Amino acid sequence: MAEGKDREFLITEPVGRLLMKLAIPSVLAQLINMLYNMVDRIFIGHIPGEGALALTGVGISFPIIVTVSAFAALIGAGGAPRASIEMGRGNYDRAERILSVSFALLFSIGTLLMALLLLFARPLLLAFGASERTVGYGASYLGIYALGTVFVELTLGLNYFISAQGFAKTSMLSVAIGAAMNIVLDPIFIFVFSLGVRGAALATVISQCASSIWVLSFLLGKRTRIRINMRCLFPDRKTLLSILSLGISPFVMSITGSIINVCYNSSFLRYGGDMAVGAMTILSSIMQFCAMLPQGFGQGTQPIISYNYGAGRRDRVVMAFKRLLALDISVTSIVWIISFFFPRMLVSIFTSNEELISFASPYLRVYMGTLFIFGAQMACQNTFVAIGNAKSSIMVAVMRKIILIVPLIYIMPLVMPSDPVLAIFLVEPISDLGSVLFCVTLFFFQFRKAIRKLG
Repeated sequence: MAEGKDREFLITEPVGRLLMKLAIPSVLAQLINMLYNMVDRIFIGHIPGEGALALTGVGISFPIIVTVSAFAALIGAGGAPRASIEMGRGNYDRAERILSVSFALLFSIGTLLMALLLLFARPLLLAFGASERTVGYGASYLGIYALGTVFVELTLGLNYFISAQGFAKTSMLSVAIGAAMNIVLDPIFIFVFSLGVRGAALATVISQCASSIWVLSFLLGKRTRIRINMRCLFPDRKTLLSILSLGISPFVMSITGSIINVCYNSSFLRYGGDMAVGAMTILSSIMQFCAMLPQGFGQGTQPIISYNYGAGRRDRVVMAFKRLLALDISVTSIVWIISFFFPRMLVSIFTSNEELISFASPYLRVYMGTLFIFGAQMACQNTFVAIGNAKSSIMVAVMRKIILIVPLIYIMPLVMPSDPVLAIFLVEPISDLGSVLFCVTLFFFQFRKAIRKLG
């Protein structure tokens, strides 16, 4: 059966085979999308003579970049499951309206963010923990990156709607086009044209522009089941609230991630200087890579859960969740093993500075200490979103990031004054343990309640 030709395959094809068909392209799409920022950091970290400081400066801009992506998740991850549920109910006109309103919101948000970043990039970086030695690198990067925020919003936000229709391979190609361009353009702009961090940002902007053109051409074309309708761009109250109520969960997860990065950077700058901030940039990049895998599995599983939930197929909803849980726990456990036994190898991918490699490698084992159980939380949170339970997903995100991580960043150095840098790196595994226990307990009750409603 051709990809996306008949949505009924989501309720007829065996769940295991269907999950692999949709999840593998979604994981690859997440992996490729990760290359945008990851490749920038790898090349920047190897700039002769100034790579370590440049990497630190660009790393401090990461919370701002995450914030830009968070708004794409607010609209895309909020609208796509709603559209998928409506398609499961046979309400294609309603699903198309959700897509069209989402497009208008993403374009408007991208334009506003561009203006704000162009005006306030440098003061934001200083507030987020940049030093006078590194703020210039971050400002140079953001000054160019800001020009592409509309492309970022459209690419990331609208790609959810391609995936939600079951077009997993097309969704993967959406980011593959841009990522491939980024990999090629990065070394040319950074090293051949000697543009440094500006070259890395320019390569990203051009690449995201290409991806957004691809996404728009698909959602305005003939293959898609729901199209962007120019007559439905103005958001009515019902549609707007339905998108935001579900999208607020991934938005909070992302935006609180930015807050956490700011807290980490300011604390590390205080207790360990630029070296500690640079180490955190590398370790958070590795953690981001790990989180990408469960996110990809979750995005691939979402159309299955959402569509079958809308169609009242409780057996397939439960089976899809169980498969997702097994996959997420497996991949986080594998990455945990690699991080524990080969930390130096992973750190050296991001920098050739021997001092930074030696400093960061031991802390990777600490930072990833309880990663092997984190897959359970990722599976539960993605399922909460897929069935439209935004409230529970928000509660989990707030518990981990606001209630646990942020206070512990400032408490732990007081508990371990002899080694405050180690104390701050211990925050991550301690918080993961607490949030996983909370999430799994909440999910046990809320998921059973949702399933009982299906009869």
